[in-house]
Amino acid sequence: MKQRIITGVIGGAIFAGFVYIGSIPYELLLIALALIGYFEFARMHHEKAFDLASIVGYALVLILAVPWAKWGVSFQWSMESTMWLVMFAFLCVTVVTKNRVPIQTASQLWLGAFYIGIGFKYMILTRTMLDEGLFWTILMFAAIWASDIGAYFTGRAIGRHKLWPAISPNKTIEGAIGGIISAMVVCVLALFVRPDVLGVPQALGIGIAASIVGQMGDLIQSAYKRIRGVKDSGTLLPGHGGVLDRCDSWLIVFPFIHLIGLITL
Repeated sequence: MKQRIITGVIGGAIFAGFVYIGSIPYELLLIALALIGYFEFARMHHEKAFDLASIVGYALVLILAVPWAKWGVSFQWSMESTMWLVMFAFLCVTVVTKNRVPIQTASQLWLGAFYIGIGFKYMILTRTMLDEGLFWTILMFAAIWASDIGAYFTGRAIGRHKLWPAISPNKTIEGAIGGIISAMVVCVLALFVRPDVLGVPQALGIGIAASIVGQMGDLIQSAYKRIRGVKDSGTLLPGHGGVLDRCDSWLIVFPFIHLIGLITL
């Protein structure tokens, strides 16, 4: 626990500094985290983190996560075209390797690259491509962390009914509800900080969505780690595991909040 707290405090302070600075330093940090996250995913599902199949996945992560338009680079093809071309590349790998990389592995790597690339893309865009990007980024992280903390302490205090024991045996329904309430409280408090930017329905919507979808993101990570028989996705963060262990909620919450229109680019 001591190591977990120390890592959390130091890592959190460094990350908060990058969030505040924004721009290129923040973008480069998140791109690096995206690539490390994909490395963890590839190693879990493929065991070869740097062969041809994995390299195609790294390319997709970069295509999705890098804010190319902000950096002055434009592509002539659509997102649909991009995803099709990468899918085709993965399928070609299955042929070139004579099925040493089977279709199941190619599909998992394609899914992982999309899941990680899109998640980090929206984290970057929220901070660097929005008016009041610092406020929105802090609000979304605050809602996610409030949900995590609220769920943990409520579950320990009054948790009696298991939420999904087959996937995450320690989570409780009471804890999940406590997480939702905590996230909503944080978002309501943000109304008093920036009433000119945030409205009541939007604040409540972000709080509810961030908590429910964030908890689902955590369960998604737990589900595929359980299938692979691993406790953590990596060892980069002592006491916390890997990048995917720390960012599991972020990867789902940031795209979801944007895609349902609670925050728009």
